[in-house]
Amino acid sequence: MKNKLLLGAVVSATIAIAASLLAGIGTWPSLALVATVLRWLAIGVIGAYATSRRSLTAWILVGLLAGAEFGHDAPAVAAKLQLLGAIFLRLIRVIIAPLLFAVLVVGIAGHPDLKKVGRLGIKSLIYFEVVSTIAMLVGLAAINLSRAGESVHLPPSTGQTLDVSPHTASQIITDVFPENIAKSVAEGQVLQIVVFSILFAFALGLVAEAKRRPMLALAESLSETMFKFTNIVMYAAPVGVFGAVAYTVGHMGLTVLFPLLKLLATMYIALIFFIVVVLLPILLLARIPLKPFVQAAVEPVTLGFATASSEATLPIAMEKLENFGVPRQIVAFVLPTGYSFNMDGASLYQSLALIFVAQAAGIHLSFGQQAIMVLTLLLSSKGTAGVARASFLIVFAAATSFHLPMEPLFLLFAIDQLMDMGRTAVTVLGNCVACVVIARWEHELPAAAHAAAEVKA
Repeated sequence: MKNKLLLGAVVSATIAIAASLLAGIGTWPSLALVATVLRWLAIGVIGAYATSRRSLTAWILVGLLAGAEFGHDAPAVAAKLQLLGAIFLRLIRVIIAPLLFAVLVVGIAGHPDLKKVGRLGIKSLIYFEVVSTIAMLVGLAAINLSRAGESVHLPPSTGQTLDVSPHTASQIITDVFPENIAKSVAEGQVLQIVVFSILFAFALGLVAEAKRRPMLALAESLSETMFKFTNIVMYAAPVGVFGAVAYTVGHMGLTVLFPLLKLLATMYIALIFFIVVVLLPILLLARIPLKPFVQAAVEPVTLGFATASSEATLPIAMEKLENFGVPRQIVAFVLPTGYSFNMDGASLYQSLALIFVAQAAGIHLSFGQQAIMVLTLLLSSKGTAGVARASFLIVFAAATSFHLPMEPLFLLFAIDQLMDMGRTAVTVLGNCVACVVIARWEHELPAAAHAAAEVKA
């Protein structure tokens, strides 16, 4: 039944597109009404397929298509649907502060192994931060070169004043630290929330175990609750996307959707560039034999691309890396920690997506302003790997902090699944690379891999 619905969706969409093209070029003007009916029919069939799959991603696609069609067919009515998007944005915004606080406290104070492994922990965190920062810079360079967001022109009524004005060095440093955490939460100052959470987590780590455990348990409970809260809010995503896209298309026309293809191409080219120019040289410098490593990594990376979930790849990745020869204690520490602190694909996406939003707002950002944005992303993204749509939430939080307009975020969200597949695959690959490189760094490179490396040398 599902296959028949999928086939029906493809066929009906193809017929609708063909009819629309014929009506558009004037081959058969009376086809305009027929083409409209066919497009709605195709959306209906896709909706039926989404119902059979019970897939939120499929329903978000339906919301995108239906919103675009409704905005095109009835722009006057669509202009009143901004309310739907605004409500969804409020629900997303309320998640940010408790979510960041909980995951950072659990991620830092809940890692007693960091003290026990000592040298391994320090080396791992240094590696993670360096490579994640490089990934963000690659994303930043890619979006500045392609300028995918500049062809999006927001309706004048949605423009907001951006809070990315130049500051002195002393102002920038001062603004990082909160003077009142409640004020920081109310104003959406993400960087201040992150700094408070990190300091709180380190302080909690210094407290005696008997008194630390209740607070850590509270943070863990809050973290799990916010995960569930996020899942509940995401059920409203198709309606929010429908309202926001209908409103945007009603004001701007269907051309607003074209930059998304350019954005997708930009991200995937940047991901490939990162693999070839960053990860591959790291493997070569560490003298890791490529063929055995690729054979070990291909299955978890493929699974990550298919499921868009790095957590789903953890068991198989651990098994493959142990079979490759990496000691279990290194795999058990580096891989789970890397999924919180070494999100290469997600880091690249976040910097790329945030600048896309700024470009769509028609704002030119200086190098210093972009550096502040990247710093915010670098700190706020830690520990959120287990959250549904984590990277989108981080971009949303940063955009809110800088008072960027929200409309481009809906365009990002509508194609988030397609972007998530690529960034998750690269994140998984990056952590597999981290495991073998740190094993080599610790002089515990697998015997077989070491021999192969020596033969090549």
